[in-house]
Amino acid sequence: MNFEHRKERPDDGKRRHGGPDERRHHGHRGDPGKQFQRGDKLLKVEDLSVEYTSGKKVVHAANHVSFELNRGESLGIVGESGCGKSTVAKAILRILPDRGARISGGKIMFKGEDLVTMPEKTMEKIRGAEISMVFQDPMTALNPVRRIIDQVSGVIRLHNPELTKKEAEQRGIDILGTVGITPDRVRDYPLQFSGGMQQRVVVAIALCCNPELLLADEPTTALDVTIQAQVLEMMKDLMTQRNTALILITHNLGIVADTCDNVAVFYGGEIVEYGSKEEIFKNPSHPYTIGLFGAVPDIHSKVDRLTPVAGIMPEPSDLPAGCKFHTRCPYATECCMEGDVPVVSLGGTHICQCHNIQTVQEANKKEATA
Repeated sequence: MNFEHRKERPDDGKRRHGGPDERRHHGHRGDPGKQFQRGDKLLKVEDLSVEYTSGKKVVHAANHVSFELNRGESLGIVGESGCGKSTVAKAILRILPDRGARISGGKIMFKGEDLVTMPEKTMEKIRGAEISMVFQDPMTALNPVRRIIDQVSGVIRLHNPELTKKEAEQRGIDILGTVGITPDRVRDYPLQFSGGMQQRVVVAIALCCNPELLLADEPTTALDVTIQAQVLEMMKDLMTQRNTALILITHNLGIVADTCDNVAVFYGGEIVEYGSKEEIFKNPSHPYTIGLFGAVPDIHSKVDRLTPVAGIMPEPSDLPAGCKFHTRCPYATECCMEGDVPVVSLGGTHICQCHNIQTVQEANKKEATA
């Protein structure tokens, strides 16, 4: 979905992307004197489309996705499995599979330069240094036959070749200390760590070169709730200290509420609703977003069963025409089944892609007051 290029309804108000915060933090990567203002533009994804090809099938994993991210801000990307969340993160880092995957359109502007057309040699210098990623499963992200300190210091030396092995190792010990791993454990192997401790190592590797953008793909899915809270708190603290921007991919709306500034709701490879955390949580407006909230337990409501979103996600290789959600939507009408879907501005940064937005909002308000 492209929020930049589609025509808005004339009576929906002016769209804007939020103002900068006046707080300042120290800069990154060997320039401690440089000051960055929270709110400076860092990333702009414009009309991004990604396709996977398997035999004669073409999977449309991301379709005309657009959003922006400023320094120090965090964006939560939510949606069901298969909706294109991880594909967008991998496209930003340019780690899509060499065969069968391609960015079919759009731009990814990072600090004013397009990552899509950037030479691979240049991207190698950016990965891990300026943009890092925390993967979902630490057991597959870490090398099982290399000691923890070797894996951390190896990344540091790769992007700081002027450092000696001993200097890189000491820096690795320091960064592991910030995520709660003591010096007496740094020479252990991954198999000697619990899942939570392994994820701390993965976070340390992602942050060891002070990246300006951190991509976190379901970073706490495999962890119990206690360790999950510790890892999220650690990531938030490190982001505050370093003014790092964050894109957090998750199924968990509770994590989004606790961690993110803005929210993008994905469905069928598109952003169907976008806004600040407050706008989305106080006024969910797309039928799919409302469905996601309906499936979340609420301690203040007395209900026998939660209300899941009816139906299943369509195959990305065979997406329906018109609104991708119309096959599951209780408010779908004939106009939803073909053509472009209008993007409605609801004030502030809040935007929703829906033909029947007023009907949906009225029904949602009635249900909330019932």
